Amino acid sequence: MKILKQVGILFGLCWVSMYIERLLPITFPSSVIALILLLILLLVRVLKVDHVREKSNFLLGNLPFFFIPAATGIIQYKAAILSNGVAFLVICVGSMVATFAVTAWAVQLTMRLIDRRNRK
Repeated sequence: MKILKQVGILFGLCWVSMYIERLLPITFPSSVIALILLLILLLVRVLKVDHVREKSNFLLGNLPFFFIPAATGIIQYKAAILSNGVAFLVICVGSMVATFAVTAWAVQLTMRLIDRRNRK
């Protein structure tokens, strides 16, 4: 029953986020809206981490399987990818470096904030 409750919470958030997406005047992914809703519910303590921990750990553990359809879909565009290979390579490397840099900065900022909190 616990797993059904967790799945219900996650699917409920996805369902609500799809309706919010329809109401927005701009295009915004419902999955991101669901994550924002989950964050808000966790921050205001309507939900506890234990309410979604088990199912979210399962989903994170099986995350690579969710990328298989996207990876196989790329095969359809082989000619476009090969004709623009250098541009794709530059974009991939640039975005990877930017992601690493922002992640490193966020980790350092988090560590500083934790140290500052522990000193008080």
